[in-house]
Amino acid sequence: MRRRTYGGYRKPVAKKADSSKSVADVVRELKKISSPSSNYRERSLKIHGLICAKCAREFDYKDRHLLTVHHKDGDHSNNPSDGSNWENLCVYCHEDEHSRGLLGDYFSDEK
Repeated sequence: MRRRTYGGYRKPVAKKADSSKSVADVVRELKKISSPSSNYRERSLKIHGLICAKCAREFDYKDRHLLTVHHKDGDHSNNPSDGSNWENLCVYCHEDEHSRGLLGDYFSDEK
């Protein structure tokens, strides 16, 4: 049986889970694997609060998934512990922030 390729790459095959491990063991292993920079979203929400820095909409626990972390300098690997490179933006403001440059480029090329 041949494996399908997508765009020249092989589709990853899921490995069977080791049934001898407990859920707690698996969670512990996953926490070890995850890097400290991967939880910057939670740190940003804790530092800056559940509010959009652009439109000032306030969020609560049940709709906090609508808040995203925007990296001010555009470098997603720049995650200082003081949160100085982050701002919490709602999904709408975050989309607006990233599309502003595209829209400006579009209008400036049109002459």
